[in-house]
Amino acid sequence: MPQIDLLDPGSFTRGQPHDQYRWLRENDPVHFHAEPEGPGFWALTRHGDVKAVGRDAATFSSEPTVMIPDIPSFLPPDHQMFLMLDAPRHTEQRRIVSPRFLPRAARDLRGRVDELAARIVDGVAERGECDLVEDVAGLMPSYVIAEMLGIPLEDGVALYGLTEAIHAAPDPDRPTAGMDAVLEMFQYAHGVWERKATEPGSDLSTMIMQASIGERPVDEIDFALYFLLLVDAGGDTTRNLVAGGLHALFEHPDQRERLQADLDGLLPTAIEEMLRWVSPVVYMRRRVTRDTVIGERPVAAGDKVVMYYGSANRDPEAFHEPDEFDVGRRPNDHVAFGGGGPHFCLGAHVARVEIEALMRRILTELPDIEPAGPVEWLQSNFVSGPRHMPVRFRPR
Repeated sequence: MPQIDLLDPGSFTRGQPHDQYRWLRENDPVHFHAEPEGPGFWALTRHGDVKAVGRDAATFSSEPTVMIPDIPSFLPPDHQMFLMLDAPRHTEQRRIVSPRFLPRAARDLRGRVDELAARIVDGVAERGECDLVEDVAGLMPSYVIAEMLGIPLEDGVALYGLTEAIHAAPDPDRPTAGMDAVLEMFQYAHGVWERKATEPGSDLSTMIMQASIGERPVDEIDFALYFLLLVDAGGDTTRNLVAGGLHALFEHPDQRERLQADLDGLLPTAIEEMLRWVSPVVYMRRRVTRDTVIGERPVAAGDKVVMYYGSANRDPEAFHEPDEFDVGRRPNDHVAFGGGGPHFCLGAHVARVEIEALMRRILTELPDIEPAGPVEWLQSNFVSGPRHMPVRFRPR
């Protein structure tokens, strides 16, 4: 039996802890996990349980937070990030920004995203080497969300650096680094709020500022929370998926050769397989609103339950040969974007457009790309992916 510790960022130093997940699925799929400074939580590791909980928002609430620790909020009671709200407040706040993330809106972005992908890859093509995360994968979502919010592209890159600090494991030498990064993000959002108040545009920032939540207009606190969520969530999936997906191709040269021989035919299914394989978001937490049962295990009102997407995405009950990486996998009912329900990832359609454009450009413009050193993974128990990934290729 492996040591089970899904709170320790050290469990995620090489990606998802699949040995722990496997043991839990087979022996204790609804596992009560101790929490050193809290009451503990139920860790859900089976695909069926994760999907069922994610879709039942009445029994499993997103309030007060989707993170495991219960951290006291410094916000007014009527202000909260909509990721951490239930209907109807979640519904009305999500509706404000959702038009820019619908499938049609994502398709409309495709041309500009292709231009950005060319710009990013052209920026490294003559060098013959780069850090795939910092120089390529991290730039795409930073650029796209910056353009959507109506801020300079370079500022999007700087803000992405703040999100790393927000999700990183606590540093004993800098115990307030995460909160400092949040406050710096809010300070930047304040500048955007003031600028858009006098210079409104057709961007997402202006759309949010001019909206109303229920009977009251959006205020600056609301705007800062939207801004933080969009910058933060807008980067995790694309950055970690592109880097983690390419890492998977490096580790499975037969699948890489198969993909590059039929890029048009296989890229869509390959991306879905990369999403299943990498599972960039490790977990989301819910609070039980009434006594219920999960997988024959009674859970009580008030308990925390935590959905582990990386485990669900390797469940043999849901996937044929789940530990095999198959760029042509069909069907592929992965839960990398949450598995449905009202909290299904808002940016899923935009993320797929970004990922496809960047992966296509990398595999065609840098066809001989290969590892140039060890991969350093994010030190986080919430998001998973490479933090640094040195690569080399024939210079253009």
